[in-house]
Amino acid sequence: MDLVQAIRSRKSVRQFTDQKVPKEIVYEILEHAKWAPSGGNLQPWTVHVVSGEELRKLVSSVQNNLLEMKDETPEYNVYPPDLKDPYRTRRRVVGQALYELIGVPRKDTAGKLRQLAKNFEFFGAPVGLFFVMDRQMEIGQYADLGMFMQNIMLLARSNGLHTCPQEAWARWPETVSRFLNLQEHEMMFCGMALGYMDESAKINELQSERASLEDFVNWRGFE
Repeated sequence: MDLVQAIRSRKSVRQFTDQKVPKEIVYEILEHAKWAPSGGNLQPWTVHVVSGEELRKLVSSVQNNLLEMKDETPEYNVYPPDLKDPYRTRRRVVGQALYELIGVPRKDTAGKLRQLAKNFEFFGAPVGLFFVMDRQMEIGQYADLGMFMQNIMLLARSNGLHTCPQEAWARWPETVSRFLNLQEHEMMFCGMALGYMDESAKINELQSERASLEDFVNWRGFE
């Protein structure tokens, strides 16, 4: 698979098979992904890779929290509090498309919550990754982490795998921090599901749209 194919076929998969991913493949992906650029070569990331019984323990812990209606305070806003257009509309459109695809009516709050809860099962993926940063880091280093994560997602595609980056995990900072034994100076930023896509799952037919270049590119100095 060439680079363009990897980019164009990458998408957020929300239902995986239970087929195991060998540790050797995950190791190879991370070994290549680490060559992502970072300002000053800080490489401001730590990755926790979870699978097997350890993954089941974490999923069970979060599911218990949901059943007991426990709540934790995220350490950052996944979206700006007063999201304006066109961003607000884009978010609404893709959300509506997802729920329509899986037959969840607009007013079915319970159905939407059930789908949201699947985030905390890694959508059935056999591997979960957590990305952690030192609290000293600032906005530039978040951009570095994003490039590192993109490398992982594209390398996953080149190995026949799929991913789903999950900022939804930011809703459980205390639970995840305890599970990973993070130190006070460490902050869990987000998770990522990694595995083989369930080709039969209706939800995986979702393909979000992208704006045209005319909407966001300004050209200067070209003939």
